[in-house]
Amino acid sequence: MKKLLSLIVFIACFSLGFSQQNLIELEPHKNFDNILIEKLAGDSLSTQFVIWVKDTVRTHKHEHHSEALYVLEGGGDFYLGKEMIKISKGDFISIPKNTWHAVKVTSEIPLKVISVQSPEFKGEDRLFKE
Repeated sequence: MKKLLSLIVFIACFSLGFSQQNLIELEPHKNFDNILIEKLAGDSLSTQFVIWVKDTVRTHKHEHHSEALYVLEGGGDFYLGKEMIKISKGDFISIPKNTWHAVKVTSEIPLKVISVQSPEFKGEDRLFKE
């Protein structure tokens, strides 16, 4: 698992121009009600975010993006397609493009994940399920 975390940190640092951030110690820069998304870095090939969730992320999909998530803190019920997966610190989730997904936080602390989306995510490819 340490190798996977190292790989994710390497990807984030590579996109940041080989700068370094301590993702474990990273805290929100402002108060938030449910979801806070902060962009770490990105280019035309991918975008990296840290995302905090206190309660839920509604069911949605990305028609043109794949997404990889690594859980840094917290836990929850992650819905991927028709499956429900219990997630917690250290888990990695690969979300193929055009796949419905959502999360319900079950931990007392917010869920904190690193999200890597490919290609570059500009906030336009998020379709919510009615």
